[in-house]
Amino acid sequence: MQTDDTREAWGVLHLEATEQAFLAGRRKKQADVESAVAVFLEFLRGFELLQVPDPCVSVFGSARIGPDQPYYQMARALGRKLAEAGFAVMTGGGTGLMEAANRGAREGGGFSMGCSIALPAEQRRNEFLDSFVHFDHFFVRKVMLVKYSRAFVVMPGGFGTVDEAFEIATLIQTGKLTRFPIVAMGVAFWEPVRQLLRETMVPQGLIDEVDLQLVKLTDDVQEAVDWIQTGIKPLAEYP
Repeated sequence: MQTDDTREAWGVLHLEATEQAFLAGRRKKQADVESAVAVFLEFLRGFELLQVPDPCVSVFGSARIGPDQPYYQMARALGRKLAEAGFAVMTGGGTGLMEAANRGAREGGGFSMGCSIALPAEQRRNEFLDSFVHFDHFFVRKVMLVKYSRAFVVMPGGFGTVDEAFEIATLIQTGKLTRFPIVAMGVAFWEPVRQLLRETMVPQGLIDEVDLQLVKLTDDVQEAVDWIQTGIKPLAEYP
């Protein structure tokens, strides 16, 4: 029987046999049906194995930023402060800023978890996880990172991090998520994005001015935690 360790050891080669095959284009109907069943089973496996304490905050960020860089220290301090405030911390389980947030949560006495996957820049899970689940499909992993959290922090990152940030903002903008605070940490990194939203998208009517209020932009860890604590709704209000 496969364990999470053996799944992770398969790495990119195993991923090529699953998600890449599924997204490769038109195939025989039976192959797509089999892939759909595999996706469904992976969701079930995630629901079964992810034991997430409430409340939980998901932290997104680059796997490529090391411990000697300021954003790593910011994410580590954030993870610790979240843990001290009573939050579990969940990340993608990889290196870089994900490791930093998990490390801080561990140091703060909180619960630290990850949803890992085989990616070129994310070859191993970090060592600061109390719980982790390895996924084969990128989109299943993303759903799990969103489903179990009541707030989100987006640190600097690449395509994946920006994708996650805008997907969460879209879910909130369209009412699929309600009253879920988003914090973008790293003002120098995210300010050009905010300018794009304010100076291009809003004037052209592509988004509304009020949409800019979905995200708190800050470099202050305590301010981020305060924003999250103020913005989350009581558990009784969730379906």
